[in-house]
Amino acid sequence: MNLSALPGLTAGDFKDRVRRPVYLVVLLAAVGLGYLAVPPADGRWVILALGEYRGTYNSAYVGVATALAGALWLTLGGFYVVRKGIARDEETRVGQILAATPVRTALFLASKFLSSFLVLASMLGVLAVTALAMQLVRGEERGIDLVALLKPFLTMALPLLALTAAAAVLFETVPVLRGGVGNVIWFFVALVVGIGGQSSDAPLGGLGVGRATDSMGAALTEELGKGGDRTFSLGLTQIAEPLTPFRWDGFELGGGFLASRLLIVVIAVALALLPAFWFGRFDPSRDRRGAAARVEAEDEAGSLSGTGASGPAPAPVYRPAPTTALTLPKTPTESGGGTFGRLLAGEVRILVGGVSPWWWAVAAALTVAGLAVPADLVTGLVLPAVWIWPVLIWSRLGSQQVEHGMEGLLGAYPAVRRRLLAEWGSGVVLTAVLGVAPLIRMGLAADFPGLAAWLAGVLFIPSLAMLLGVVCRTHRVFQAVYLPIWYLVVNKVAAVDFMGAVRDAGAPAGPTPLFYAAALLMLGAAFLAAETRRNLTA
Repeated sequence: MNLSALPGLTAGDFKDRVRRPVYLVVLLAAVGLGYLAVPPADGRWVILALGEYRGTYNSAYVGVATALAGALWLTLGGFYVVRKGIARDEETRVGQILAATPVRTALFLASKFLSSFLVLASMLGVLAVTALAMQLVRGEERGIDLVALLKPFLTMALPLLALTAAAAVLFETVPVLRGGVGNVIWFFVALVVGIGGQSSDAPLGGLGVGRATDSMGAALTEELGKGGDRTFSLGLTQIAEPLTPFRWDGFELGGGFLASRLLIVVIAVALALLPAFWFGRFDPSRDRRGAAARVEAEDEAGSLSGTGASGPAPAPVYRPAPTTALTLPKTPTESGGGTFGRLLAGEVRILVGGVSPWWWAVAAALTVAGLAVPADLVTGLVLPAVWIWPVLIWSRLGSQQVEHGMEGLLGAYPAVRRRLLAEWGSGVVLTAVLGVAPLIRMGLAADFPGLAAWLAGVLFIPSLAMLLGVVCRTHRVFQAVYLPIWYLVVNKVAAVDFMGAVRDAGAPAGPTPLFYAAALLMLGAAFLAAETRRNLTA
C-alpha cells in the first residue's frame, strides 16, 4: 500500500468539504451551542447541570460543558456534513479516475475517514475557542488553564467524532444506508448514544462523563454538604430558578479511562476500513452488474467501429431532413391562475415521484389512526407521527434540481419566484394532506387555536425545507435540523412547538404567531437566495 498518497487524498477531500455551505451552517450552530453551554448566571436554559447546581465558570467546568455539548451536536449534525464524500466522488467522476490508479481500496477509505475526522475536529477546535471566549465573557473566573479547558475536548468529544466519521464512511458503502433512510437511522443512533452514553455503565465509558461527574459530586459534597438534588443532566433544559454555583477544578485522567477512549478510536478506524471487503471503489469489474455493463460497452464499441456479432455494419446513408421538420410551431404565451395551477400540480408530481406504495400505505394507516384514536391523542401522538413520516420527501425541496443536475435547465425558466412558489406550494400540499386527520378532528372539536397552530406548521415546514435546500444545496441539512426540532416538540418543549402538539390547559403552548412570521421570512429568504445565485451565475 502506497501511503504517500494518503496526505494528498485527505487534504483534497478536506478542502472540498469545508467549502460547502452545510459546513458553515453546522459550524455556526455549534458556536451557538457553545454559547448556550455557558449561560448567564440568571439564565433559565442550561445544557449541563447537577440537579440545582452548576460549577463556577472556570476553565475546567466551561471546558467540560462545552465539550459535551459539542460532542452531542457534532455526533448528530456533523454526520450530515461529512456524509456523501464517496457519493460526491462518484457524481463528479473523480472516483472513476481513482479506480484506474494504484490507490488501494483501504487507502481510499482511510483518506475519507481522515478527511471526515479532520472536518469534525476543525469544528470542535472552533468550539474550544468559543469556550475560551465564553469564560472571559461570563467573567466569574478570568484565569485561563488551557490544560483543564482542552482536556475534555480531547478525551471526551474527539473519540466520539472519530466514531462519527467512521460511521459516515460505513453508511456510504452499504446500499440500504446510503440515502435518506441512513440519515434518519443515524439520528436515532446518535440519540441513543447521547442519552445512553451519559450512564457510567455505558460501554467503553459512553460519552466519558462518568469520571467528571464523580469528581463534581465529590467537590459539591465537600463544599456544600450532601443536601439538595444532584441528578446529572446533559441536554438543553429549562429550569425554574438559576443554578447554585460550586467550585470544581477538573478531573484527573486515569489509565483505564484513557485506554477506553483510545479503544473507541481503534474501533472507529476498524469500522472505517471494514468496507474494504465489499466496496468496489467505482470499479465496474467488481460490481455485480459489471459483466452486463462490459458486454453492453463492447457491443456499443463494436457498433461504432462497424463490427459486431453480426459482422460489418452497412454504411449509413444520410439524407437531408425535410424543410417542414425544421419549422417549429409558435407556442402562445399563457398567464393566469390556470398556468400556475398546472405548474403546482407538476411540482407535486415531481416532489412525490418515485415514492413507494408502501410509504403511501403507512401514510394512509396514520390518517385512519388519526380519525380513530381518542381526541387527547390526536395532537400529542398522531400529529407528530404524520409530520415526521414525510421528512425524506420534504428534504427534496429547494435542492433536488441541484442534486439531479437540473439546475442549468431550470435556470432558463424566466419566472424564478413563480417556480419557487410552486415548489414551496407542493410542500404545503403534501404537509396538509398528511395532516388532514388532525385537521378534521380539531375542526370537529372547534379547537380554533389548534387549527391556527396546525396551519402554522403547514407553512413552517416547507419554508424551512426550501430555505435550507436553496442555501445549502443539499437535502441533508433539513434532515439534520428538522429531526432535532421534532424531537424537542415530542418531548414537550413548547418554545419550538410549531404544530400545536404541546398543550397547556387544552390550548397550544407554543408561540404560534412566531412560526407564521418565521415561515414568511424563510420563504422570502429562499426567494432572495435563489435570485441572488441566479444573478451571480448569469
